[in-house]
Amino acid sequence: MPLMAVTGSTLVLAAPPASPVPPVPPIPARTPPRPARPAGPLDPYRRLFALPGTRGFTAGNLLARLPMGMFGVSAVMMIAGQRGSYALAGAVTATGLAATALVGPWTARLIDRHGQARIAVPATLIAFLGSLSLVVCVRTGAPAWTLFASYAATATTPNIGGMSRARWTHLLRGDSKAHHTAMSFEQAADELCFMLGPVLAAFLCSVVLPEAGTLTAAALLLTGMLVFTSCRATQPPVKAGPRHGSPLRALGPLLPLFLATGVVFGSMEIASIAHLSALGLGAASGPVLALQAAGSCAAGLLYGTMRPRGLRTCLVAMAAAMALPWLAASTGSLVPLACALLLAGMATAPTMVTSMSRVHALIPEGRLNEGMTLAVTAIFAGISLGAATAGTLVDRLGPATAYALPAAAAVLALAATKVVPVSSTRDVP
Repeated sequence: MPLMAVTGSTLVLAAPPASPVPPVPPIPARTPPRPARPAGPLDPYRRLFALPGTRGFTAGNLLARLPMGMFGVSAVMMIAGQRGSYALAGAVTATGLAATALVGPWTARLIDRHGQARIAVPATLIAFLGSLSLVVCVRTGAPAWTLFASYAATATTPNIGGMSRARWTHLLRGDSKAHHTAMSFEQAADELCFMLGPVLAAFLCSVVLPEAGTLTAAALLLTGMLVFTSCRATQPPVKAGPRHGSPLRALGPLLPLFLATGVVFGSMEIASIAHLSALGLGAASGPVLALQAAGSCAAGLLYGTMRPRGLRTCLVAMAAAMALPWLAASTGSLVPLACALLLAGMATAPTMVTSMSRVHALIPEGRLNEGMTLAVTAIFAGISLGAATAGTLVDRLGPATAYALPAAAAVLALAATKVVPVSSTRDVP
């Protein structure tokens, strides 16, 4: 406001005092932007497990999945050690496998219809009690039929791998790239558990107690399933209403492929055990046998970071790789065989990931776990057939010749893709 002053008879307007000018703050030096962190090979998996709830159900999944590689070895070592009969031990475990082939799909159907937590927990409790009953019957010298009945009760064990894959499919709907990474992780987890499970079971049964392997496997199964089912936020919702379409009919063209792939697994194991025994390795053959599973585990994780390939491409690679152990066995040297087993294992993971993706595409909505269990049942049937056939070949023609069976089964799996439909009932997420 201007100031006024009177000088005589004159009114004088005085200019207001100049207000102080505030100092201009210095312009801070511009910080150069941080360079973007280069994408690493594990970035797809970091993004996968950044999703809420995924770490929790994966931890439970791995705990419950490890016993899948322990139960058979533990039962054989426990029964043979206490009863002195490998024939009885083999018959008991074969009966359990047959019961699983019958009961597994029905358990999976109930899970799809009523929810994972509601069915998986009581089904796991039945399997847990069956394992405890087997230990008690073996320990107390109960009649042989009680061993068959007890081990058959473990057939209610839910397909934890199928339930985990169903959760990924629910969470990653619409993101095919992340879904491929998740399926690759699940396949690597399968291989890791089937590689570590027998080793852990053999250690517990031979060093601690003959019953320690079965008891530990049962405890891990129950604990892991409780952790897995407690993660309700990631559980796929149960769809109400009638369920159309048959998983068995939808998977019909794929089942011969899974059967032939199971023959590859079962015959390769028996041929390798026999050949390594003939080379005089004995107990040292374990690490060599683990190379196949280790190669598959590593290849599965690597495949999850890559663009998925076609099913026929994967099967061509597997058919070529399965001929390598056959050729290496003819040399009579251990090093070529070990390398061949590693490469053969690396060829199986992409095939399994891609074929399981086809299962997701073909199964009717709301029946995914049942379809996955049917696929696993076909693989188990192939493993049994391959193991039995390879054993016959070993006895009659020698272990090196038995390696021809997995190579032939891989070719049959490739031939089976000619009847696999290209179209699907729904798109892969």
